[in-house]
Amino acid sequence: MSTTPDQVFDVTPEGDEHELKRVLGPKLLLLFIVGDILGAGIYAVTGTMAGTVGGIVWLPFLLAFVVATLTAFSYLELVTQYPQAAGAALYAHKAFGIHFVTFLVAFAVVCSGITSASTSANVLAQNFFGGLEINGWMEVPPQGMITAVAMGFMLLLAIINLRGVGESVKFNVVLTLVEMTALCIVIGVGFYVMAQGTGNPGEIFVFNDYQDKGMFLAVTAATSIAFFAMVGFEDSVNMVEETQHPEKIFPRTMLTGLGIAVLLYMLVAVSVVSVLSPTELANIREAEGAALLEVVHKGSPDFPIDKIFPFLAVFAVANTALINMLMASRLIYGMARQDVLPRALGKVLPTRRTPWAGIAFSTVLALGLILYVTSDPESNIVANLSGTTAFLLLCVFTVVNVACLILRRKRDPDRKVFFTSPGQLPLLAALLCAFLAGPWVGRNVIQYQIAGGLMAIGVVLWLVTWLINKRTNTPEGGPVGMQNVGKDQGKNEGKDEGLPPTGR
Repeated sequence: MSTTPDQVFDVTPEGDEHELKRVLGPKLLLLFIVGDILGAGIYAVTGTMAGTVGGIVWLPFLLAFVVATLTAFSYLELVTQYPQAAGAALYAHKAFGIHFVTFLVAFAVVCSGITSASTSANVLAQNFFGGLEINGWMEVPPQGMITAVAMGFMLLLAIINLRGVGESVKFNVVLTLVEMTALCIVIGVGFYVMAQGTGNPGEIFVFNDYQDKGMFLAVTAATSIAFFAMVGFEDSVNMVEETQHPEKIFPRTMLTGLGIAVLLYMLVAVSVVSVLSPTELANIREAEGAALLEVVHKGSPDFPIDKIFPFLAVFAVANTALINMLMASRLIYGMARQDVLPRALGKVLPTRRTPWAGIAFSTVLALGLILYVTSDPESNIVANLSGTTAFLLLCVFTVVNVACLILRRKRDPDRKVFFTSPGQLPLLAALLCAFLAGPWVGRNVIQYQIAGGLMAIGVVLWLVTWLINKRTNTPEGGPVGMQNVGKDQGKNEGKDEGLPPTGR
């Protein structure tokens, strides 16, 4: 029997099933969104951006904010019309009704979580060793040791994931405050340096063409890089079923969260330019994920802040990686349960009731990624992984913006409308996202190779599953287990764990 998109995504509770508890009000939702956006992104990309455009490093953050906000308008229109916790895959399925397209969107989100976690692991390792070096506990380690720690951290995440992690809103609040504290330290150091008259505030409006790209291409490339730091706002739609009056509070809260994030980012960018000289900005690309640590270390030589800062960064980045791997493993589990990926990937530990096969699969992919990008000693590891994440999500956002336009035409005229993206903004957002995903922004070819390889693995698994389903006459369930993963996991683990967000 065939299914319509509405039937496939019907998650109305039946029988003794319970709805998720609506515990998020405006303040908690705002902290959740801000914490999800901040994540590891700002630590990962600032050095690469500064080494691309120099003093105007704040401008790409602003432009990325504009593109993200246009896309957020589409998400807000869709989430208020379809308040279910399946996000981009739900919107794609309702718009196109093609299971394979929905699968591609869902698996792209999975891959973005894995590449984001791999980015976080490398940033964590760099800041960890940076903290040890600044405190005089060890010398600069070889790259092999940094890679080993990053991979060891991924294995530790797998162990934690296997034990089962119940997400807590209060815990998210604490982590968000830690993340904001670390960024405020960077901002405070920058303004302290300027107050002492030893900074370089005049460089804030100076474009330095370190890579001979020309201003347009350099700013465009940096904007594409900066987009990694702006993602995370879209994950809040997965919390819609736990939000009080989502149709009313989501639009204002999401846009406020984006505004707070970009304000912090631009102030961080100003601090970076004020503390570091043009020559140091040109070389900061080499610091990769430890760029902000360089700023704090130089700007506060007489204070012990630089000895504490790297470990605050480690804490914030670790949380980002854990949430991403939780999300990826649960999505894999959900798709396997819906017979879209091999059933074997949906296996659960009999004692802990956690999706061990999905955890193992996502961890192996992450470890392989780290090994692949570190095999070239000349490559920028963090930039390549974060760029791959941004590319995958830019593709997903393009689809979501197009889906917004299609579903707007399908909208029931008698249905109440809570939010509509103004005019043809979804089309503009789709074009901008597609543009930033293209090779003309100077994206390293390795990023396309990583994204293509990951998606190829997913397509092969989907094809194998499709052939098995066809031979055994198993009906195609569609990659829609996402909205039920939390409920299934909650029943399995004895608590409503829900689908974790994907902070970057």
